[in-house]
Amino acid sequence: MNWLNKQRRGLALSWGRARLRGKRRAQRLKPGATRWARRVRFAVFSLLILIVAGFSTVAYFAYTLPLADDFGAPESQASITLLSRDDEIFAMRGYFDAEILSLDDIPRHLVQAVLAIEDRRFYRHFGIDPIGMGRAAVVNLLAGKVRQGGSTITQQLAKMMFLSRERTFKRKIQEVILALWLENNLSKDEILVRYLNKVYLGAGAYGIDGAAQRYFNKSARGLTLAESAMMAGLIRAPSYLAPTRNLQAARARARLVLKSMVDAYFIDNLTADAARVDRITLAVNPNTQITKGSQYFADWIAAETRAVLGPFSADLTVETTMHLGLQKLAEGTLRHWLETEGPNRNVTQGGMIVLSHNGEVLAMVGGKDYDASQFNRATQARRQPGSLFKLFVYLAAFDAGLTPDSVMSDQPLQVDNWTPQNYGGEYRGEVTLRTAFADSINSVAVQLTEKVGRGRVVGAARSLGIRSPLKAHPSLALGTSEVTLMEMTAAYAAMAADVKKITPFGVRAIRGTGRQLYEHRVKKTPRSQATLPWKRDEMIDLLVNTVDQGTGKAARLSAPVAGKTGTTQDYRDAWFIGFTNDIIVGIWLGNDDNAPMDRVSGGDLPARIWRDYITSAYRLDGATPKRQELLAGMQPIPEPDLTGVTPANTDETGVTGIRKWLRSFID
Repeated sequence: MNWLNKQRRGLALSWGRARLRGKRRAQRLKPGATRWARRVRFAVFSLLILIVAGFSTVAYFAYTLPLADDFGAPESQASITLLSRDDEIFAMRGYFDAEILSLDDIPRHLVQAVLAIEDRRFYRHFGIDPIGMGRAAVVNLLAGKVRQGGSTITQQLAKMMFLSRERTFKRKIQEVILALWLENNLSKDEILVRYLNKVYLGAGAYGIDGAAQRYFNKSARGLTLAESAMMAGLIRAPSYLAPTRNLQAARARARLVLKSMVDAYFIDNLTADAARVDRITLAVNPNTQITKGSQYFADWIAAETRAVLGPFSADLTVETTMHLGLQKLAEGTLRHWLETEGPNRNVTQGGMIVLSHNGEVLAMVGGKDYDASQFNRATQARRQPGSLFKLFVYLAAFDAGLTPDSVMSDQPLQVDNWTPQNYGGEYRGEVTLRTAFADSINSVAVQLTEKVGRGRVVGAARSLGIRSPLKAHPSLALGTSEVTLMEMTAAYAAMAADVKKITPFGVRAIRGTGRQLYEHRVKKTPRSQATLPWKRDEMIDLLVNTVDQGTGKAARLSAPVAGKTGTTQDYRDAWFIGFTNDIIVGIWLGNDDNAPMDRVSGGDLPARIWRDYITSAYRLDGATPKRQELLAGMQPIPEPDLTGVTPANTDETGVTGIRKWLRSFID
């Protein structure tokens, strides 16, 4: 124990002497020197922490890099080229990868154009270019906006191959790490050729050969200097500069690329001037291409192609039923009415479908502005058809033995605690079915449905192609179940063509590489089996009378027209579907938010749009002599008074002659 106490006293004495020496040393140092020493120690310690933190951060970013074992060329994805019935390209869909080219296959001036505008020092830097980054920073600072980018081709390739599009510090660090890694594992030529085969160039085109096929319908091997300059210019903003969308901007960018090539001593001024960017011809010329509304048709065709073939991996060419003239006219007509009448009547949207008698979709407009909304109101939107649905009610009634001259009482009634209302709240007493249909009397339609049975009405709708859910409610007769414009137009087309059912189609044929994969064939069915099983003559009688003397008077022409109007509660939907001897046109107007329009009925704007379209359609260039002779002098009848509905005239003398004339051409 004595020994332990002695050791403790010795340690205490040593510690006290050390403290005394430290105090004396501190007293000898000046106050400034003490602070300086502390700062040095703090700086060294902070630097060590930063080094460790930086190394740890870089190590973490490197460890979490999304590297793949195979960083070769991307797997090709299929593309679809769409042709009109006149074999003119009007749209393309999918991804255009085309052929993976070697550096020897790529024109020298295309490589030079890309280097000049994207990374002039590519063969002199080590993956990142401090000089280029500094130059870009100065240019952007002086310009007050981003005019140049600092990323090298190697960095861009790293981003395209491995990284997401998010703009974060982590992704930028990983981009630099990957660029250095690529430079260490690949030669400059290998980096460049991978970049050229992968870069996105707009309009669904990936790689220079895919873009060459997309924009110029040829291999990248054959690109001219001007075309190469345009392609190189797309890299910076491919979606905006795509020549199919913004040809003038693409040309301006191509001129800038040519100037950059001159500055980089790749070409001289005479060569640049001779390139003539303004004479570049595209596979789909934006100056003659139909308006953007055709993209609704293109989207529908792309979906139809997948439905026909299932999943596919080869590039396809699809021959469609689109009639370019009718399509352009449909877009222009609908847009004109929406822009001129829409603001005053609170109408913001519309849809239109044009069918032939065999079901070919000749034109389709899915909305006012494709760029603003790609939702197709012609094929996707389900809306209440209103009185347009009465077609099926009256077909079921005629099938049950009634005729157009059968008499019903227009009077108030109640069905299952529900009371239907006529437009205007008026009742006329006894009327013929012809008059009730022409003037769209609701009470008669409900009585007919209850008389023949709701199931029979639903059956009539189903037999003519209505696939949307139909509720067997008493209001079924008034079109309260939602349907699509395509379904309703096809049902009326079956009436026009006198066939059991019309299935609209837009794909005529599909071709792969060197062979035909599909061809639409009309099934040959005996006439006795193909003919419409319903009382067609009676229905044609009513449809012609509706336009001649009923709610569809705004669609009247000097030639015979058959059709029907449809209006829903509070004017939320307005329809008109009508047909002549060779085409059927369906029109819907309304608002996407289901807001009421300003008293727009089916017999108002839709019928007037229909008449405007038809009178112009028959004057298109390329009309056959038979059609020109048949419809020579077709003129709209003076605008009818739409303030009220005139009861149908029971004297059929004049109407019967027109009705027979129409049927003679349809039959």
